[in-house]
Amino acid sequence: MKSIAQAEVLNKRVLVRCDFNVPMDEKGNILDDLRIVSALRTIGFLIGKGAKVILLSHLGEPKGRVVEHLRLDNVRSLLSERLGISVTKTEDCIGTASERAVAAMKNGDVLLLENVRFHAEEEANTLDFGQQLARLGDRYVNEAFSTSHRAHASIAQIPRLLPAFAGFELLEEVRALEPLLKNPAKPMVVVVGGTKVETKADFLDTISNVADNILVSNLIANEIASKGIRFANMAKLSLPVDSNPGNGLEFDIGPATIKMFCKVLKNAKTVFWSGPVGKIEEAAYEHGSLALAQAIIESKAYSVAGGGDLNAFLQKKGLQDKFSHVSTGGGALLAFLANDRLPGLAALGYYDGN
Repeated sequence: MKSIAQAEVLNKRVLVRCDFNVPMDEKGNILDDLRIVSALRTIGFLIGKGAKVILLSHLGEPKGRVVEHLRLDNVRSLLSERLGISVTKTEDCIGTASERAVAAMKNGDVLLLENVRFHAEEEANTLDFGQQLARLGDRYVNEAFSTSHRAHASIAQIPRLLPAFAGFELLEEVRALEPLLKNPAKPMVVVVGGTKVETKADFLDTISNVADNILVSNLIANEIASKGIRFANMAKLSLPVDSNPGNGLEFDIGPATIKMFCKVLKNAKTVFWSGPVGKIEEAAYEHGSLALAQAIIESKAYSVAGGGDLNAFLQKKGLQDKFSHVSTGGGALLAFLANDRLPGLAALGYYDGN
């Protein structure tokens, strides 16, 4: 994949596909800005190089219609604050008004297009919609690793219509994740929390071939048992032995499990952690996740964590910077580690060795 650092962007309209699908409260306040912050390096680079920077993103699942609370106005405000410049925004991502807004741009300007998922053609991955978006730019940058597992028009169509490059964060994601699959330092420990184990089965199949131990939360263990889910190397699975609060109410792993899991983690040389192991939105049930985080940090292992809830938890506790890498990806992260072919990376030539 070609880095945006290799592109000639002076006086060029550069379409940057970001993932600003950030969690918000009922008032529209942004609760976790990691995905916005992760795009700032690429945006700042393009501003400095005299490009006309045009940002694309989705927010939520509006199902191809305009949903007022899913507009990107609050994202625009935060971008303006973080960049220290006035970021303008369009009322739509395509159409005459958007074309006029792009035509009025000067070098170094930043324009945010409205939610691309307000058009059903985005998720349908239609060529026509991709062409309408591509007409707004001269270059394309994918800075949305976390959405690159989706075959959507702004991810898979535009890079086939314009000279396409990878953003700095996307490149960093790929470089950080590759060591988990290619000769990881041993022993390698994987921690799997969250829910919906069926969505993680392919990942578990692949990662169990290189991992030495897989530690799972009570919820995941219960799903595996109740749904009869099997994957390669089941013998590598370490199951919880107790829970908090117990009596079938498994909102967190219990003290004996914490001790057992931490002992394994402290000897690890490589750790991948997907999803919290407790109901971390309640302080009473964050002890397990916090103990595991501290054990991973103390191990000095090469450590990668990912998943929206886990990212927010680590940020809240001030622990993000103590991991080797915290991924912005959720589904894309697990798909990459399952050796799936991600459409966004394929469109940039990743699987062709480009």
